[in-house]
Amino acid sequence: MPYAAFHFHRMAPYGVLANLLAMPVVSAWVMPAGMLALLAMPFGFDDFFWRLMGDGLQWMIDVALWVASLPGAVGRVTAFGPGALLVITAGLLLICLLRTPLRWTGAILLALGVVWAARTPLPDVLVAQGADLVGIRTAGGNLSIIKKSGDSFAVREWLAADADPRVPGNPTLAQGVACDEIGCVARLADGTIVTLATAAEAYDDDCRVAGLIVTSRRAPPDCAATVIDRILRARSGALALRHVGDAWEITAARPEGYDRPWAPRDPPEAAPPAAADARSSASKPAGAGKRDATPRAEDLEPGE
Repeated sequence: MPYAAFHFHRMAPYGVLANLLAMPVVSAWVMPAGMLALLAMPFGFDDFFWRLMGDGLQWMIDVALWVASLPGAVGRVTAFGPGALLVITAGLLLICLLRTPLRWTGAILLALGVVWAARTPLPDVLVAQGADLVGIRTAGGNLSIIKKSGDSFAVREWLAADADPRVPGNPTLAQGVACDEIGCVARLADGTIVTLATAAEAYDDDCRVAGLIVTSRRAPPDCAATVIDRILRARSGALALRHVGDAWEITAARPEGYDRPWAPRDPPEAAPPAAADARSSASKPAGAGKRDATPRAEDLEPGE
């Protein structure tokens, strides 16, 4: 159960009840009927046994539907870290493996792990890698979604990790968000302004009043707000942010040094072209060449 809660943010509190009602039928009815059907198949007498097996399977389906309809059948759990899961696992191991009164220390560890998991702080802002989806925890305590494009998979996962029963497309997901042709704006519960800038014209106001700017472009270097631009997202992937005092605590999907066979670490970056141009121009006499103002390929937006 704790592992399903960790990975899928759900619990099945009536799972034991469902198994008690369904598994005896599986063992004493469904499986024997299936075996008899296979034995009778060469002789053409298997139809009766398949029907018998189908009746047992129908009982399983009815049990599953009945249990799923009970109040609280789906327990939603907010996301928690691996530390809490390890403490819960240690508690379960002590309870199951020890035979002395010392085993009840596992119950203490189990309780500590549950409290740790329940007290895990939730992020204030979630940013998809493409910056086309931004989740903002507004004054109501729930996530509001800024969705410019992309699919709904990330939104579904964010809501599940937030123990939020809403589904992508729910109109309440747009509450607290105001958008125009150059971007969107929303406020955190503490009043901090978070913006999604989709055009360069938005920086004039956003850099002055916002606490956090998410953009698919490169923000001005003198912008006073914290900026999540495409340079940071390309290096770190999707991001979760918590507003702590006047600073932002950032958790990246690909933290510094992250290296996995399915997601290898990016190779060290070479010297920026601008620096190379500066070194080469310094070695040339003045007026020896003209400055190339052509923008770099990585600075171009799609369609430019």
